[in-house]
Amino acid sequence: MKELCEPVVSFGVLVIPEDPTNNGYTLMPLARALLKDVGKPNARVQLPAVPIHGYDQAVRAIRGELAGRYGREDLWLFCPDADRAGSNTMLRFACVAFRDELNEPWERVRAHPRMREEVFEPLLKMRSTGGRAGGGRKSMMEASLRNLPLVYQLCPEVKRLRDRIADSVTGR
Repeated sequence: MKELCEPVVSFGVLVIPEDPTNNGYTLMPLARALLKDVGKPNARVQLPAVPIHGYDQAVRAIRGELAGRYGREDLWLFCPDADRAGSNTMLRFACVAFRDELNEPWERVRAHPRMREEVFEPLLKMRSTGGRAGGGRKSMMEASLRNLPLVYQLCPEVKRLRDRIADSVTGR
């Protein structure tokens, strides 16, 4: 008798933000969307259960306690904030779906020196309603990810991350 279902092979992913409190609401939907796009729609995506606050603490945790706790995960994604990563990448692609509501052309938004304070936070406040997860961060990210090809077009760094994940998944 032919099997009706293929067995589900687990693929574990650890997403490591500098600050899981707010960043987890944007990084988790992004990681799930990218994994689905590379053929891992059932990947188990999680944040570290240990408290991490700041870049230096995240790096220490990666080199220390996370290895013992999450060493069997198939993929780790370390996603530092803008001040240490050099750009406001995460905030930019959270805004993709709402670029028509911004008062500046997209190219200026991408290069804005105070993206978080002057573009993202006012947009978040305008789009947010009381009880939304992460103050509206999750719903903003999910709205942007509904058109993943557009995210790839407007934020090529997300496409590069997707391609790196694909290479990792396929063992290249």
